[in-house]
Amino acid sequence: MSTVHSSDVRSERPASPAPARPEGRRRTGRWIADWRPEDPAFWAGTGARIARRNLVLSVLTEHIGFSVWTMWSVLVLFLGPAYHIDPAGKFTLTTVPALVGSALRLPYTFAVTRFGGRNWTVVSALLLLVPAGVVAAVLRPGVPYSTLVVAAALAGVGGGNFASSMTNVNAFYPQRLKGRALGVNAGGGNLGVAVVQLVGLAVLAASGAGHPRLIAGVYLPLIVLAALSAVLFMDNLGTGSSDRRAIRDACREPHTWIVSVLYLATFGSFIGFGFAFGQVLQVQFGAEFGSPVRAAYLTFLGPLLGSLVRPAGGALADRLGGAWVTFWTFVAMAAGAGLVLLASRQHSLPLFVTGFVILFVLSGFGNGSTYKMIPAIFHGQSARIQPDPARAEAEARRLSGAVIGIAGAVGAFGGVLVNVAFRQSFLTYHSGDGAYLAFIACYLLCCAVTWIVYLRPSGRAAGALTTDPPTTDPLGADPLRADPLRAGARSGRRVAG
Repeated sequence: MSTVHSSDVRSERPASPAPARPEGRRRTGRWIADWRPEDPAFWAGTGARIARRNLVLSVLTEHIGFSVWTMWSVLVLFLGPAYHIDPAGKFTLTTVPALVGSALRLPYTFAVTRFGGRNWTVVSALLLLVPAGVVAAVLRPGVPYSTLVVAAALAGVGGGNFASSMTNVNAFYPQRLKGRALGVNAGGGNLGVAVVQLVGLAVLAASGAGHPRLIAGVYLPLIVLAALSAVLFMDNLGTGSSDRRAIRDACREPHTWIVSVLYLATFGSFIGFGFAFGQVLQVQFGAEFGSPVRAAYLTFLGPLLGSLVRPAGGALADRLGGAWVTFWTFVAMAAGAGLVLLASRQHSLPLFVTGFVILFVLSGFGNGSTYKMIPAIFHGQSARIQPDPARAEAEARRLSGAVIGIAGAVGAFGGVLVNVAFRQSFLTYHSGDGAYLAFIACYLLCCAVTWIVYLRPSGRAAGALTTDPPTTDPLGADPLRADPLRAGARSGRRVAG
């Protein structure tokens, strides 16, 4: 990989004049002061390769963060009788990191604009040494349950990496490529859920079920490598600003909360199933497995496929529009949850695994399409109310960065809800059927919300949610629905000029 330093940007004279921008404070180090991804000449000559390099290294750190965050989904499978933990206690150990990770996503988002994408990537990577080191040190039979809860909570720092990584990548790429770039970034990170399970399978198959803390030991040198790579090859964007009003303005936007709910149902399902799937298999089909190692052979498949299809969801949303792809994904997810419910009632392991793998794939696909909706919505709104393209672009980026953090935090909290739903269902009904019914209802509700707000051919749904003055769209439809969400990449090209 060739190294391109920040000086490369300053030394290359852009083909077109840079748009006016407010002067920021003078910074030193790997800071890029002039960044115009919507300028085709700038992007082709300089921007694309710098953005690509930062994307690759962002994926590396986020991937390890996801592995550390979801490590307890593997560890709980090997906490046998010597640890004296019942199934409800194990669900608690997977709920705690999901909760902490959800809470950290908002501050991680704004750390990028406050400290710089490169700088914060280094810090967030090094923070992963804490939970991995604690697990490697304390996880052994006889350890108090309270110590395990604290260790699981520390793993939540890995969940925050996603928000800062997505905010950073969002700033590097032009609107027309955001869906694909965000999908690749998120998909590469999500792969950490599957990879930590494969690492656990390899380590424990070689060393036995009595040494689960070796899994954490594997990640310690990888964390150091990721931090060092960020120091040497990543960049900070000086065009970002730490706008304390961004989160306030984003919270006042109804679209922020609507998209957050949709993301809760897609990403929340993915990460919640990633944490819980192995335990659900053990509880419902324990007789078929006999050992945690055999169960682990199946747990990685769903997260793996769900992660791999996430970029495809973003890319398809670039072409067809995020709302259309999201809507049909929710329809399919409701059907997939119905298949899991049927398999549970018939106690069919092959059908059960098939249904869950389908849910993983669909949730990963919906992750990409839902995240594509965020920059598209706010680019569409800014273009309608701000005639200056440069100012519209700056405002859209400001709000999109804030909404990415909010939606990421809400979506991660969906992982908490999934684990709580399973825990309560097994305590009440001695099966997961109550949870599956709740999932079906959730997905159908999200179908209705997506249709009413963003896809309904008549009505004032989207327009009524904003205070923007009405405008006329050449297609004769609501501008917010027609441009950013249905047209997908087309709106990005119009905004970019």
